[in-house]
Amino acid sequence: MEGAVHGGGTTDASAFRECFSLSWKNPYVLRLAFSAGIGGLLFGYDTGVISGALLYIRDDFKSVDRKTLLQESIVSMAVAGAIIGAAIGGWMNDRFGRRTSILVADFLFFVGAVIMAAAPNPGALITGRVFVGLGVGMASMTSPLYISEASPAKIRGALVSTNGFLITSGQFLSYLINLAFTRAPGTWRWMLGVAGIPALLQFILMLLLPESPRWLYRKGREEEAQAILRKVYPAHEVETEIRDLKESVDKEIEEEGSSEKINLVKLLKTRTVRRGLIAGVGLQVFQQFVGINTVMYYSPTIVQLSGFASNRTALLLSLVTSGLNAAGSIVSIYFIDRTGRKKLLVISLSGVILSLGVLSAVFHETTSHSPMVSAVETSHFSNLTCPDYSSAATADRWDCMKCLKASSPDCGFCASHSNKVKGISAISPLIN
Repeated sequence: MEGAVHGGGTTDASAFRECFSLSWKNPYVLRLAFSAGIGGLLFGYDTGVISGALLYIRDDFKSVDRKTLLQESIVSMAVAGAIIGAAIGGWMNDRFGRRTSILVADFLFFVGAVIMAAAPNPGALITGRVFVGLGVGMASMTSPLYISEASPAKIRGALVSTNGFLITSGQFLSYLINLAFTRAPGTWRWMLGVAGIPALLQFILMLLLPESPRWLYRKGREEEAQAILRKVYPAHEVETEIRDLKESVDKEIEEEGSSEKINLVKLLKTRTVRRGLIAGVGLQVFQQFVGINTVMYYSPTIVQLSGFASNRTALLLSLVTSGLNAAGSIVSIYFIDRTGRKKLLVISLSGVILSLGVLSAVFHETTSHSPMVSAVETSHFSNLTCPDYSSAATADRWDCMKCLKASSPDCGFCASHSNKVKGISAISPLIN
């Protein structure tokens, strides 16, 4: 993909102060920062919202509740769509421009949100998730690129970093919205459908913004590019920026024309290149393999599996996770230039490893020391105390969590009168 501005500046506290100051002084820069930043917010919102919505989707669609494959498909189809969207987004960025790509991404996201909100069955819901994923993938490729190419050089690094913060903020916002709609009719439909509002807002705002000046210059539309730069920079800086942009693009085009085909094997033989490649790619892979996306997608479900039956309680506890995630991005922005990238990275990875170790130990402890369940505890299919038992097909599908959620608080044992004479027939061993 044709690419982005080289050298975006630092992202220390002074850069953010400069960013806020310049944004308020220049309405164009403020619109640019706000409009493009919505893309990061949408990305984060989609990551977090499905975790809470899934709790209520299972209640509305019994097939989803019975089949974990459907639950996994509802979650993962957005990821699959994002992979395709990111690939298409790179091509669209070069062919049609950054602004057009963002508009298409917003359209796809809005359509997906509407389909999900009105979904009559799991199949339609999955289709909506694919549309949303396509939009998210395209936006994740394009928004940072558009910000870096269309924003003033002084605040470029701060704006790109803010986009990352908006992703985690979107995740936190999704949990807040999930909580807000827990008692509303339609619950999950509102949770998923409300995402269409910021997508529509960004679509309208992007119609009022110009294309990336760098992309215009590469396409030979130099006068349009210069007109945009005059909106971004003060009069005494415009000529310098126009000259720098021309030199940068001309050099990039020259290098593309003269460069040989990259030989990966030859590159890997160079020690410095090999180490840098392993570090860069390894960090990206590790970031995904630690399971943070799984935590964000299934956090309320994990909380429920630990013994909290209430959907609202599960969402409330999961809000802590997303809040800490957002707080971590603020901490990294603040300390990255004070401590250095490597030191901050080592501290961060140490925290991740420690947290995963504690989580694994807790799961192992729970599995190893939980009370055993005898065959007697599964003989409740004629049970009149808990309505959910009458619909149970086989013993291996019986789930006391369903009983606790569907019945009144008085349903503490879920054992019928005929079972009281049987040893340990009550379900008390399963209740903390």
